Amino acid sequence: MRTWVLPENFEDILPPQAQWIERMRGRLLELFRRNGYQLVIPPMLEYVESLLTGTGHDLDLRTFKLVDQLSGRMMGVRADITPQVARIDAHLLNRQGVTRLCYAGSVLHTRPRGLDSTREPLQIGAEVYGHSGLESDLEIQRLLAEALAECGISGARLDIGHVAVFRAICRHARVGHELESELYEVLAAKDLPAVRVVTAKLPKSTREALLALPELYGEATTLERAARVLPKYPEIKAALRDLRILSRNGRIPVSVDLADLRGYHYHSGVVFAAYAPGAANALALGGRYDEVGRAFGRARPATGFSMDLRDLARAAPREKAATAVRAPHSRDPGLAAAIDKLRSAGEVVVVELPGHAKAPLHPECDRELVKRAGKWVVRHVR
Repeated sequence: MRTWVLPENFEDILPPQAQWIERMRGRLLELFRRNGYQLVIPPMLEYVESLLTGTGHDLDLRTFKLVDQLSGRMMGVRADITPQVARIDAHLLNRQGVTRLCYAGSVLHTRPRGLDSTREPLQIGAEVYGHSGLESDLEIQRLLAEALAECGISGARLDIGHVAVFRAICRHARVGHELESELYEVLAAKDLPAVRVVTAKLPKSTREALLALPELYGEATTLERAARVLPKYPEIKAALRDLRILSRNGRIPVSVDLADLRGYHYHSGVVFAAYAPGAANALALGGRYDEVGRAFGRARPATGFSMDLRDLARAAPREKAATAVRAPHSRDPGLAAAIDKLRSAGEVVVVELPGHAKAPLHPECDRELVKRAGKWVVRHVR
């Protein structure tokens, strides 16, 4: 076996892509900062009881686990940073009122989300705690639209849904936990034949409502059709009302998907995913997850979104490659001063090492420092 081969769905990030990803990370964190979001940096490892509390079975399956050699307790490598941020809000900051937090860091997955997905996403996101109204959901959607624009991504659209619709149908029909989980799986896959099989023994009204969900997808006008065909339960009426408001955010085109149960065990209200032309996967996932904070012993409404910087780097138009200036190795004080001046102005200066004067140019070097008439000047070499 070759010792340099990486595990499946892991990859190195090489220049210049690494530089592009780091530049986007800096831009997004600065955008979040300007909007009042404070940066937190949780650890990669936590005890599983803390890491997975309130997150549901799906996140548990994606989490790498190991035994802590100091305490003997089971630990997990985070598969999502949001539960950690909820813990920080609930127990470390313990603030009253609204708290805005952001983060950026690697997460690990036991299995990839898709065929071409990595098992080590570079997750970045923003979250609002302490506000249960639609205003904070709208703020998060606006911030997401600005984040995509900051990365140069155009033509993005937002798919929104609401987990309360599915939950209300199951609750009023007194669907058991096992059957509810099975329904979740087939609806999330939009597998209509399987939905027909699984719902065969349910009451007619419940079965018709569940069969309608995969068809309730499209423009915001879909919500009017949903109001006609779905049961008139108060929870469903409230969810459709919220989705009407959120679909008119004015920042990014919106589609409705009432069978979108992504993170069903995790979210408590609206859920959304952002897509862009040419991107195979969703560029952002988010929604409302009030129950995560409640699981940590402090009921705090929360809403937010997260993105994978690797996916963003693939979808975003690549900026013009950075250039650099080559400088010879010399003890000339004038050369040192010229190099300092260029670097202070933001230029990249690559100084040759002794014995490498005839080596090929550094890939980014399109200029070099040369001495003319006693002064060091920059000239183009290609």
